[in-house]
Formats: sequence, C-alpha cells, structure tokens
Amino acid sequence: MRIAINATCFNHRPSGATQRFVGMYREVIKKLPDAQFTVFGPSDFPVSNWFDYSSNLNHVATTIPSNGRINKALENYCYWPRALRTNQFDIIERFNLPIIPHKGALHLVTTHDIRQVSCGNSISRSLYHQYIKRSLESATKVITVSKAMRDEILQHFPNLSVSVVYNGFNRLTFDGPSHDELTRFQSSYCIPTQYLLSIGHFEERKNYVRLIDAMRILHSQGVDIPLVIVGNDSGTKSLVQERVTALGLNGKVWLLSGLSDRDVQCAYSLCKAFVFPSSYEGFGIPILEAMAADRAQILSDIPVFREITENQGVFFPHGDPGAMAHAIEQVVCGSDEEKRLVAYGKTRLAAFSFDKLADEIVDIYRQLYSH
Repeated sequence: MRIAINATCFNHRPSGATQRFVGMYREVIKKLPDAQFTVFGPSDFPVSNWFDYSSNLNHVATTIPSNGRINKALENYCYWPRALRTNQFDIIERFNLPIIPHKGALHLVTTHDIRQVSCGNSISRSLYHQYIKRSLESATKVITVSKAMRDEILQHFPNLSVSVVYNGFNRLTFDGPSHDELTRFQSSYCIPTQYLLSIGHFEERKNYVRLIDAMRILHSQGVDIPLVIVGNDSGTKSLVQERVTALGLNGKVWLLSGLSDRDVQCAYSLCKAFVFPSSYEGFGIPILEAMAADRAQILSDIPVFREITENQGVFFPHGDPGAMAHAIEQVVCGSDEEKRLVAYGKTRLAAFSFDKLADEIVDIYRQLYSH
C-alpha cells in the first residue's frame, strides 16, 4: 500500500485536530510496516519533527502554507495536480478541504465538524453546504470523530460513506505538574485555587457569555467560586470581558490566552471542576483532559457530550444560564456527585487510547485497499 497523508493544515497552534493527528498517526505508521507512507507538510511548519525515523515514512515539504485561507486554497489547486502526476498512491488521506481528486487513488477525508453548514446565517450556510457537498462527495470515505457528528453529516449529505474514529488521548503525557510548577503558574497569572475551569478558543459557539451570566447567578446565591477561562481569541474575547465587567465580576473571572501545554495542565490541576458550556462541538477533547486530571465535568446537554460520557456527566441546556448555575452548584457543593464523576472518568479514558484508535484507521485502510 502506498499512502499519502496531506498534513498541510497542521502547524504549531494547539488544537484537537493536531493532537489527534500526531498521537494517532505515529501509531498507524508503526502498525503498517509493509505500507509506504508519504507525509506532505506545509511550507511554514516542519511536521516531520513530530515523527520518529521510520524506513516506511517519507516527508515532503510542499508550497502550501498552513495559514491564510485564500492563499492556502489557491496553492492547493496549484500544487496537488503537479505533485500527484509524479507520484502514484493507492490511498490519499486529507484533514482539510478542498479535496483535489486524483484518478486511480482512493480518497479519505477526516472532518471534525460541519459547523459552517449547521451554524451561522442562511446565506453562509447555503454557500458552505455546496462547497462541502462537492468536496465530501468526491471522497471514497469520510472519517469523523463521533457518532453524533456522523449523524449530522448524513442528515445533510445522506449519500456519503462515513466511519467514526474517536479523537484520542495519551494519559501518560498528562502527568501531574509539580508543586513548584503549580506555584509558578498561580503566581504568574494571579489566579486563586479551587476555581471553575473552562477551556476553548473564544468564539461564539463556546457560549462563554451565558457562562458569565451563570456565574453572576451563582455569586448572587452565595456560591462564591471563581472562574478561569483558557483559550486563544477567535473573535469574542472582548465581548466576554465586557460581560464580565458589566456584571461586576472583575476579580471573580480570569480570561487567559497564550498558555503553554504545561500551563494548561496546571490549570486543570488547580481547578475544582471543569465546565464546558458549548452550543456546538464535533467532539470535546477537554472532557478527556478533565478526566485525566481527575476533575468532574459539568457539560452542556448536546448529543456528542452525552456520547463521550455515556450519559454519565452532569448536564445543562446551553441556552439557560439558570440551569447552568444549578448544575455547577450541584457538583461544586455536592461531594458525592464530584466523586462519582471523577471515578467514572478514570475508567472511561481507556476507550480513547491512540493505540486502540490507530487499529481502527488501519482497518479502514485495509478494507478500502482490498476492494
């Protein structure tokens, strides 16, 4: 088997997609020693650094940048027809759109969500629907990250062949920070201990404004727990900060950006519980991180969160700050519920090991190749 992996969308920026790619495909390459892999990387980041030397792995640096939507799309259309004329592959796997078809090869594409089709105004949804439809229908198989997302994809595009392979998590990389590391982190950001933690980029679907409203309700009821939100700004951080100020919660809410992976682990280690208020997600890797840190999870009631936790979390309707406040109080003021959630998380994490999930990718390769 000759397998091409288009990794031109990845770079240094932390994301669930990057974590999945690095953790899972290291294992996939090891599990198929008789296959020949070629990883095509972006022009602005050496993805080859993520992989150990292997005789069945080649790296190619392309002219495609990992950032810049227009430049990236244009370079995709220019680069791939030339590159694929001079290389013959049995399977080509991609992690972003568009798909540039290549006669004679089977095409796999992994998509984490289709929020452009499901969210936003009607004009943008219609435009993205056509764009995504053309791309996904040119794939031999679509891989997505949850059963909930598979159902959503098939609702919009019923003729696709869609398989589910969960996002993974390596528990060994999430070891507990030392006392000195925790002290440094706490001092650097001037944050308290025993706070609520939420993690995710500042964008509308993360629903942070309603979480701030819930915090105001909690404080008015005498539940005096701080909140720390960790995420890079994707357009709504100033709006969230304005809400914090308007509700008089300065000194009760911290908005942190630009944290290292180790700082994020410190944030989990110092928190009382993890709250995830999103209105839309394809998966939810922070849930696994909270489980690894032995922290209870308080989650918006969306299908994928129930799937990941097998209905074992504490849930709230994401549009209701009052219900959100009640769910938070139920956990932070009820030790039995917190203990139950932590104990469940310890056992649930095994379902998301990269080794297990890599086997599922290998099975998909073999099934496609055998046909």
